[in-house]
Amino acid sequence: MATTPLRPQDSRPTAEETGRARLDALMARGAAFLGARHAIMGGAMTWVSDHALVAAISEAGGFGVLAGGALSPEELRAEIRATRARTKQPFGVNIITLHPAFDALVEMVVAEGVSHVVLGGGLPKASAIKRLKEADIRILCFAPSRAVARKLLRAGADALIIEGSEAGGHVGPVSTQVLAQEILPELAEAAPIFVAGGIGHGALIAAYLEMGAAGVQLGTRFVCARESRAHPRFKQAFIRAHARDAVTSVQLDPRLPVIPVRALRNAASEAFVRMQREMIEKLERGDVALEDARLAVEHFWAGALRRAVIDGDVENGSLMAGQSVGMVRGEQTAAEIIAELITQAADQLAWERAKAV
Repeated sequence: MATTPLRPQDSRPTAEETGRARLDALMARGAAFLGARHAIMGGAMTWVSDHALVAAISEAGGFGVLAGGALSPEELRAEIRATRARTKQPFGVNIITLHPAFDALVEMVVAEGVSHVVLGGGLPKASAIKRLKEADIRILCFAPSRAVARKLLRAGADALIIEGSEAGGHVGPVSTQVLAQEILPELAEAAPIFVAGGIGHGALIAAYLEMGAAGVQLGTRFVCARESRAHPRFKQAFIRAHARDAVTSVQLDPRLPVIPVRALRNAASEAFVRMQREMIEKLERGDVALEDARLAVEHFWAGALRRAVIDGDVENGSLMAGQSVGMVRGEQTAAEIIAELITQAADQLAWERAKAV
């Protein structure tokens, strides 16, 4: 009588294979939405996320996003076309709703046949959402709270990005961990939700995916990618920094509002505090009008990010960085960064599975 041979011992999935399979399953929804191999988005960083970096992230299996905040419609059009010349993989375009040429930018991405648009900087106009949806463009919006998340989904957003205060650049007051706990359990089934802010290791990616996130977005880790245009001195500032060095800008007087920005502390940070003190003293003496003092505070950082990223002035420029900067230890290619994150996430999931058995 014939017997069925036993399955060879070495044919069973390894821990690594088990972890990878679990990771792929958890990322499946986000990856399908983006059209990417991995549901890892590159944050759109002004002056950093240009065609070279975005194409490299997408080529590596992630999803790059062009930063359009400081570009005119024609400049952004050129970046879109330059990205397409480097990769056939999907990528997105970030548009700031407060951009003075916002409507023209919307029309440009429609004309260019962009597949995904990330809208940041405030609630988008209903007319813009309608125009993008008519063009079959997938819309991602930033949700700083559960209430805003619900409002954006009702308005027509196809996916959300929840970004906490650990992130670099302009930030809100709530941490990523709290936002994830507030929003994911209630809204993860309603739409793909990508988590951002303070993510620098794959183990945390695995945790957010298990909470219901469709994927993640990282910015700070990609600043020191070899394909990043950031000045060598800017990159070195990141490599030397610790998490505690990435601090939010200080507001000394409620009469002089300061939009919180997380960046590495430098000489410009100290000068900004001194300037506020001087404006407060002038206000008290009646030497300056309130509106003029507010404008001085608002304009202090004008051009500061470009000075740091492009010109390499790391003392007088703005070194926008998230708290995950402490996990940036050197230059790597975008492909190496993504591969490292994927391996870490899969290892974490494999370890959890082994522990449960």
